[in-house]
Amino acid sequence: MECAAIRKVREEMGLTNLKVMIPFCRTVEEGEKVIAEMAESGLRRGEHGLKVYMMAEIPSNVLLAEDFARIFDGFSIGSNDLTQLTLGIDRDSTLVAGLFNEKNKAVLQLIAEVIHAAKAAGVKIGLCGQAPSDDPGFARFLVREGIDTISFNADALLKGIENILEAEKSVHADMIL
Repeated sequence: MECAAIRKVREEMGLTNLKVMIPFCRTVEEGEKVIAEMAESGLRRGEHGLKVYMMAEIPSNVLLAEDFARIFDGFSIGSNDLTQLTLGIDRDSTLVAGLFNEKNKAVLQLIAEVIHAAKAAGVKIGLCGQAPSDDPGFARFLVREGIDTISFNADALLKGIENILEAEKSVHADMIL
């Protein structure tokens, strides 16, 4: 049904700029199965400009980013899930929610690694999450690492744009020095 809905949007409604985002893809083999299933349903990656992106939200996505980049057109880092799964916590649990920290060294290392892997593979990479709008330092980190895009919730858009503009100025100034 999801494939039929995507086809309707792209083919009948003419919104061919719609991209498909595959969430929580655990293994490369699972990604290949998704791409094959989509093709069987008439959605062939690359055909009529169809791009298929994958959420990078599991440590295995980072470790095997080069392999995932061969079957997907790009990535969107799901920083909340990546943080939870890297640190082994549930941010909604009162027992361990205080340990949730997107700026944890292990999380930052994984984010930087997947950005670099995407760049090396020649695919686009973005991030969806609250941190760049809440924390100017996190925004600077993403810009410095070379992120292509950052998405914001509507209520955080203006603050997020402000943080990104400041981050770009800061990174640009560092490059001049």
